[in-house]
Amino acid sequence: MSDNQKQLDGFAVALADTVIRFRWLVILLSIAAAAYIGMGAQKLAYDNNYRAFFSEENPELRTFEEFQATYTKNDNFLFVIVPKEGVDVFSNDVLAAVHDLTEKAWKTPYASRVDSITNFQYTYAVGDELIVEDLITDPGETSPEELARKKAAALAEPLLLHQLINEDSTATTVNVVAQYPEKTLSELPEAVAYARQIREEILSDYPDLTIYLSGASMLSNSFSEAIATDFQTLIPLMIIIILVTTTLCVRSASATGATLLLIILASMTAMGWAGHAGIKLAGPSPSAIIVILTLAIADSIHILISARVAMQRGMEKRAALVEAIRVNFLAVSITSLTTIVGFMALNFSDSPPFRDFGNISAVGILAAWALSLTMLPALLMIVPFKAAARAAVAGRGGFLSGFADFVINRHRLLFVLAGGASAILIAFIPQTVLTDNFRKYFDERIEFRRDTDALVDYFGFYPIEFSLSAGEPGGVSDPEFLETLDAFTEWLREYPEVDHVYSLADIMKRLNKNLNQDDPAYYRLPTDRELSAQYLLLFELSLPYGLDLTDRINIDKSATRVSVTLDGDIKTDYTRKLLKDAEAWFDVNAPAAAGAGTGPQVMFTFIAQRNVESMVQGTIIAIIAIAIIMVFALRSLSLGLLSMVPNGLPILSAFGAWAILVGEVGFAVAAVASISLGIVIDDTVHFLTKFNRARRENGLTTAASIRYAFETVGVAIIVNTFILTAGFLVLTFSAFKINFDLGLLTTLSIVFAIVLDFLFLPALLMMFAPDKNET
Repeated sequence: MSDNQKQLDGFAVALADTVIRFRWLVILLSIAAAAYIGMGAQKLAYDNNYRAFFSEENPELRTFEEFQATYTKNDNFLFVIVPKEGVDVFSNDVLAAVHDLTEKAWKTPYASRVDSITNFQYTYAVGDELIVEDLITDPGETSPEELARKKAAALAEPLLLHQLINEDSTATTVNVVAQYPEKTLSELPEAVAYARQIREEILSDYPDLTIYLSGASMLSNSFSEAIATDFQTLIPLMIIIILVTTTLCVRSASATGATLLLIILASMTAMGWAGHAGIKLAGPSPSAIIVILTLAIADSIHILISARVAMQRGMEKRAALVEAIRVNFLAVSITSLTTIVGFMALNFSDSPPFRDFGNISAVGILAAWALSLTMLPALLMIVPFKAAARAAVAGRGGFLSGFADFVINRHRLLFVLAGGASAILIAFIPQTVLTDNFRKYFDERIEFRRDTDALVDYFGFYPIEFSLSAGEPGGVSDPEFLETLDAFTEWLREYPEVDHVYSLADIMKRLNKNLNQDDPAYYRLPTDRELSAQYLLLFELSLPYGLDLTDRINIDKSATRVSVTLDGDIKTDYTRKLLKDAEAWFDVNAPAAAGAGTGPQVMFTFIAQRNVESMVQGTIIAIIAIAIIMVFALRSLSLGLLSMVPNGLPILSAFGAWAILVGEVGFAVAAVASISLGIVIDDTVHFLTKFNRARRENGLTTAASIRYAFETVGVAIIVNTFILTAGFLVLTFSAFKINFDLGLLTTLSIVFAIVLDFLFLPALLMMFAPDKNET
């Protein structure tokens, strides 16, 4: 045994002796420290704004905020009203319901504008006079002839069709724009509660209607609702899995209780630290507690199983605990460190919730490591933790010993089969498409997902905004600019999957017709700038409060917005194509008017791509850091570098399997590589440290060292794999798609890891780390 190994073992033994000698003090200090740090959890709050996914430096977020500062915010509620089958929206009962909902919606907290077919500002001419009034002036009491006339007008109006009413008039919408001060986190829940109350009141008065509730405000609220749903279901499920698994493995209720206390304290420490650090929970970051519950048990399992085996060999409990710490100290320290490195790599993510997820998890893993080496043996010394001595303990590893012989004897064949299977899976990775659909970030348990799925049967869903510059104050009245605006509007309407376009050009055409005795021949843009400006001023002066054009035209009238609504089933790769084509259109037709597309859909489109690009750098750094750790820990350059092969292959194989099973990667998948690398390396570390100890400490051959590793740590690796698999599979029950993807892909990596560590790693060692006496 080397001097370094002797010193490390001596430190581990001294640590174990100390914590056992002062066990009550260690336990009390551990609980007190965790409780003190854990008090910070009281400061935690859910950030219920979808903007939390974007850093302050994110260019798409900055563009969107500049756009909203110029016009108005898009944090809306969208009520979709669907009468029973066979009933037309333009019936008195339905219009009365729309009117009532519209009036109630004005009282929504922070509401600044409400648009519906009943209050749409309909214009027409009486002689030389421009009349501006609600499209439906007497909701509930309109004659059949008037209803038919208003229906025809609505369906002919490009600003209404596919936006506030669908083409067969079987559904209509009420759009409520909210301006949140963003001073407290209670603003959004308050507005959501009121919107839901409105819906219930209208449904009570008009039971033949169905009303769906969607929009950006409901999207933001859904993130916190998904978190609450997960906490109610996933954490209890994870604790049950831990209790059952630990009890079956160590066959001791008291040891299970000690382990449960450890993971609770580790979780308290992590979440308390997050509170003290001022972190607001959003997206995947709350799921850190499930990850901590899963990973915190790994070190404990190795120590518990080692102590139990030592007692079976005849050691008394104190000596068995000291031996368990000695033989596992290096391995649990390396695995904790490499796992922390993997999670810390998430700080390279472009999305703050992923950074928070990584940091919270890292703190929890660090706490679990410290507690497993201190509080756990102290607790086990106090509680009734026993194991009957066995005369032939080696028989315990009978199956694994036989499996080791199978692997050793067929190592070349297994090297080819396991390596070839991984290569085949990896070959599918390039076929994966980077795309996303934020409507499907939630499963059907979340109201937003259910209602939005229903909405897209009638209307488009994804908005994109363009701001076109006229180049000078008052320039929006310039006929040349209006021609450019109209050309861009028509180009958008002809673009596939575009459901609706809202443009000032349509308003100007309608005003030109109205002020020319409603002559259809004048439904075109005015050709005189002064006349155009007069039309616009006359129209604005006639609009009621809250329905003016400040959401369409900036203050000095030097720019106007064009709102595009895309089909509800399009994905982010389609959005990227539309934005690229729009940019090309401006380059050719109107470079001076060009405005970048913006909006939540644009932001979510590029965050996935930015996350992938930023995490490539983070993952590379994590790989280098972990490789260095392995080289120093194993005190062997060749063995340390060799270990990276079975660590990298599971992740690449998992991505290949994902390409076959799913075919698409989105927002969350970018984070999986670094996380998985830190997790799957655990099996390799424990196997190689036992292999190395057998060669250096016991002087065994390569084959015998492999057999020793299987017999001493094989059971613990299997148990840990089961726990990790179960823990990350729990995430697949999440109501949040990002957690589902994270859980499923990490689970695939963990499963591939044990297969390759049991089949491919021994073959690698036999071929590339032979004993000096072996040929």
